[in-house]
Amino acid sequence: QVQLVESGGGSVQAGGSLRLSCASAGFGRTFDMYSMGWFRQAPGKEREFVAAISWRASITYYGDSVKGRFTISRDNAKNTVYLQMNSLKPEDTAVYYCAASNGYVSGLDDPRRFGSWGQGTQVSVSS
Repeated sequence: QVQLVESGGGSVQAGGSLRLSCASAGFGRTFDMYSMGWFRQAPGKEREFVAAISWRASITYYGDSVKGRFTISRDNAKNTVYLQMNSLKPEDTAVYYCAASNGYVSGLDDPRRFGSWGQGTQVSVSS
């Protein structure tokens, strides 16, 4: 069982920034062989892909709504993935979930590729 714990959420005004962290433990395979992703979900809405980073070459992918504003990165030595969120908008308000994908390097916008999920951290952006 892979354990993922998100942190860094909070309330900010539009145009502000937050950095989310996802600390991990309990990997059977080493952390560097897991692709990592961030998804978000607002009440009553479908879970939405935000960003992902592959394990093989640390290639990054972003949802259209966050391109140019969000940056995903990973620190394999710390078993941690980050999501830097800049120029936040009210429509970014959601619970943000960290996820780990065992072995996948493609199709990382699909939540079905991810087998382990954190509990989520709330991000609220006010206008």
